Amino acid sequence: MKIALNGATTMHADLVTDIKAAHEAGFDLIELWKSKLLDYLQDNSVHDLIRLLDEASLEPWSINSIEHITFRTPEDYAAIKDECERLSAIAGELNCPYIVVVPGKLPEGASKQQIIDESVAVLNELGDIAHHHGVGLAFEFLGQTDCSVQTLDLAREIIEIIDRPNIGLVIDTFHFYAGNSTFEAIDGLDPEKLFIFHINDAEDLPKEQLTDAQRLYPGEGILPIGEMKARFDRIGYDRMVSIEIFRPEYWAQDPFDVARRAKAATEQVLGLGQYAAGGSW
Repeated sequence: MKIALNGATTMHADLVTDIKAAHEAGFDLIELWKSKLLDYLQDNSVHDLIRLLDEASLEPWSINSIEHITFRTPEDYAAIKDECERLSAIAGELNCPYIVVVPGKLPEGASKQQIIDESVAVLNELGDIAHHHGVGLAFEFLGQTDCSVQTLDLAREIIEIIDRPNIGLVIDTFHFYAGNSTFEAIDGLDPEKLFIFHINDAEDLPKEQLTDAQRLYPGEGILPIGEMKARFDRIGYDRMVSIEIFRPEYWAQDPFDVARRAKAATEQVLGLGQYAAGGSW
């Protein structure tokens, strides 16, 4: 299984620093944080970035992310489509397979069917844009109560209705737990539809008090990572895992130290690298 560093984990570092830190820590992949990527491209070319990634022996796995894609005003949705076109063109040139897309806020009174219909329509339209550049969209449900798609169960239902090869899922350990997703939703999942696995842990707090700021290195909190890993093993998922931690305490630290700690913690909790003891992981 390949391991990625997500730029959110080192939020205050720029893209060049992320690449250097990921390389020194021995990562295989990197998820490019969108704002860092666009800042870099103000003064550099995509070909400059390709060279940097090659020198660091890193593969770009995703651009993260286009936010709140559903339930937008016509003007806002037009901007979303423009953003998808721009990022898809960049991803295609980088040979970066995915762009992470995030559902919109939950409209008051919206039914489950309305959420499904809106999500399917938007993902199909944005998927057409991405497909033109040879790129896929990784749909990430959020466990917060104000998100229109809060569980893997609902996100999987949406993806299965769409049923196209360039539209798949992100499963984030924090959002899986906070939104009360079921393990059964993993059991029946086609592993080819799981494009990105985000790993992190969280403090021991009631779910309603958990925010992104309470995320921790894997293995240091109360998230059911072991059970999730066992379920992924059963369905044969072993492509990649990416460390995404939105913790201001970590952002204030040396990004090279954070990258090393994040990778070591992930390897230990999943049984990878020096901690491998057999099995598909």
